[in-house]
Amino acid sequence: MAASRAEPVLKAPLRAAVAAVARSLSQLPAPGMLIGGIAVIARGVPRTTRDVDATVSAQTGPLEDLLRIFEKQDLGQRIDDALTFAQANQVLLLRHAPSGVDVDVSLAWLPFELEAIQAADELTVGEIQVPVARPEDLVIYKAIAWRPQDQQDVERLLTLHGDRMDLVRVRRIVTELSDALEAPERPAELERVIQRGLE
Repeated sequence: MAASRAEPVLKAPLRAAVAAVARSLSQLPAPGMLIGGIAVIARGVPRTTRDVDATVSAQTGPLEDLLRIFEKQDLGQRIDDALTFAQANQVLLLRHAPSGVDVDVSLAWLPFELEAIQAADELTVGEIQVPVARPEDLVIYKAIAWRPQDQQDVERLLTLHGDRMDLVRVRRIVTELSDALEAPERPAELERVIQRGLE
């Protein structure tokens, strides 16, 4: 089991939601992990977040079965007909009822996503053991979303973990995904952030 730099301190609502997600992931027939802001925090980057992002293999089984597992931990649909939305958009929109925290569960089917899930580390997040994406995989996820917060996260992750990342792999996958997303400028934009993060 890998250790994070320091156990992150989460406010009670987020901690409760992360615990519910962790319990759900442990009950799935296929693996999953945390991504997004909570994962970045778990990797040592101080920042705030108001929700929880996770990803699970799309090979887990029928979406109805997946939803039932999450519902057992008080993670219910936060929009009408969340299953139809998930089939169209590859993300299940949930809310942890006791805490009111929103939870997005992405359905992973790309080779990169499935590889990242298999390589996740078990970390302690708010006193909860849960699989968390590796720093270099978080960089790839963030490079695809590429909002201002994502760019900040990438730079900070590189500052903390860049010397242990396979940046050749990161660049290759981001280039492949950028081509698919018709965002040809993304690799160059990422490269500028990489250089800043490694300074």
